[in-house]
Amino acid sequence: MSEVPVQAPTRDAVEAALERASGALRKATQADGHWVFELEADATIPAEYILLRHFLGEPEDLELEAKIGRYLRRIQSPKHHGWPLYHDGGFDVSATIKAYYALKMIGDDIDSLHMVRARAAVLAAGGAETCNVFTRIQLALFGAGSWDVVPTLPPELILLPRKFPIHLSKMSYWARTVVVPLLVLCARRPLARNPRGVKVDELYTGHRKRFATQAANPKLVWTVGFNALDRVLKAADGLWPRRTRERATQACIDWVRERLNGVDGLGAIYPAMANSVMMYDCLGYGPDHPERAIARESVERLLVIGEDEAYCQPCVSPVWDTALAAHAMLEAGGAENEAAAQAALEWLRPRQVLDVEGDWAEERPGVRPGGWAFQYNNDHYPDLDDTAVVVMAMDRARRRTGDQTDNAAIDRGQEWTVGLQCRDGGWGAFDADNAYDYLNNLPFADHGALLDPPTADVTARVVSMLAQLGETNSPRMKAALAWLEREQEPDGSWFGRWGVNYVYGTWSVLCALNAAGLGPDHPMVARAANWLETIQNTDGGWGESCDSYALDRKGHQTAPSTASQTAWAMLGLMAAGRSDKPSVARGAAWLTANQDEDGLWGQELYTGGGFPRVFYLRYHGYPKYFPLWALARYRNLSQANDPHVAWGM
Repeated sequence: MSEVPVQAPTRDAVEAALERASGALRKATQADGHWVFELEADATIPAEYILLRHFLGEPEDLELEAKIGRYLRRIQSPKHHGWPLYHDGGFDVSATIKAYYALKMIGDDIDSLHMVRARAAVLAAGGAETCNVFTRIQLALFGAGSWDVVPTLPPELILLPRKFPIHLSKMSYWARTVVVPLLVLCARRPLARNPRGVKVDELYTGHRKRFATQAANPKLVWTVGFNALDRVLKAADGLWPRRTRERATQACIDWVRERLNGVDGLGAIYPAMANSVMMYDCLGYGPDHPERAIARESVERLLVIGEDEAYCQPCVSPVWDTALAAHAMLEAGGAENEAAAQAALEWLRPRQVLDVEGDWAEERPGVRPGGWAFQYNNDHYPDLDDTAVVVMAMDRARRRTGDQTDNAAIDRGQEWTVGLQCRDGGWGAFDADNAYDYLNNLPFADHGALLDPPTADVTARVVSMLAQLGETNSPRMKAALAWLEREQEPDGSWFGRWGVNYVYGTWSVLCALNAAGLGPDHPMVARAANWLETIQNTDGGWGESCDSYALDRKGHQTAPSTASQTAWAMLGLMAAGRSDKPSVARGAAWLTANQDEDGLWGQELYTGGGFPRVFYLRYHGYPKYFPLWALARYRNLSQANDPHVAWGM
């Protein structure tokens, strides 16, 4: 870093920024005290929403389609003329095919300039033949592509015993919920109603390509074996016993029904929700059938409709937003902010899952439920990250007030969380020991995100929670700290699975190490803090591109400073005992200088991770509560005699 002198913000400037930011965040609360902000992905979700409507043959909603069309045209790249996976990102052929198809479906002339340019970009990349598996399925459902290039997914998969190498329980929660209704679709091969009969023949080059796995870190033996298995399954297609097929189909229906999750939808994520609707449709369930109707309604609830544009979210994040915003409010302090945090905790309290043994119980039978999900409701799939953050907020609040109301909730959250520790000492997001790496070589796993192995950021969050609750020297804590030490990158950073990326991971772990009592001089801490200082931008902020998720793990990739990443870096450095260092002051100066008139911060760049290399997220809440949190801690530590951070996050 070539450092440019930056004047540290005055105490008055920081206080003014905090007052404006906390006031604006309080105004953003919902009537019942919780926070929920938009969650934006790439073009694929709104494009798939358009295609879903046409698959079902629903009456046209010209106004809604026009708004989604304007959104898709706006986010088309002016550089490569396709659609990226994140703001200002590189060309992605699958996202571009879906966006192009959706625009053509709603009536865009293929000879208009934006369509001509997009088509040229697809053809230059090898045509529609090069798209990923889920895009191939989407095309096949419309008769716009061949089922021959789609990996065979027999519904009989759901009947296999758990010990079988390929089993649903060995896949991640998101893969399970997406795949089960897809098993029925791929077996039935329905043809979209598609009233306009729109196809995209012009996106094909005519050069037939045989499907082969493109999974992350492919292993030759598994790749060859699974591709051979796919050829056998294709040859045997149509030879399955009718009764076995019927039993498998019914098992898929029953599995979905149990997890349908009301108006929040299957898995509470768009791809699974859309697949469930199409599954019901191809099975002959009419629009008024209760299960199909509620599945369809769940999709509509993901729409964000503005005056001029509209898009479909991949899911919603109210529990995550509310818990993190509550932490920021508690850090900021003051009667109004603490009251807002208390209202948020009251909203969170009844959303703890206490009576549903979700899919996680297959690997950890006997562990009592006690977690929180990411969305409004998703009882089968609570997650460790949300649970740890909620527990820490509740514990923090009870220390402030002395109110013991949340003792039972905290204890159950801790109990469930430690019950899902993996054998290697780390924690995954939704399941324990979900690390069957060979499955990422399956032909339909070309996204390389079929699994939910332990990650540094989630493990760090649980370590922070345990340490905040007073556990610092237990065997499980020692195992977790050893896991984090093994995962530290040579440059001192940590890979952030659920946020972009090394800045996110390093912030998470530094907070955990601080909470666990590892001081600034500990080698892990010092190396990580030094790394954060070396990648600080010359303007005083921090930024990192989604390109850092490259397959070769080439490390942090520089990007313009963002409010959320600057806040993470500051929080990490302060956890490492560097609150009085120029690097932190320069970060605070960047935040105060870049605060918007409304008191919050804007940010178009994506800093959320969905699936590395294939799916990224723009959390609209991140630049609202994380900068407030970082500035408040900066203020608090500058006024304290002890620069040690007292909290786990």
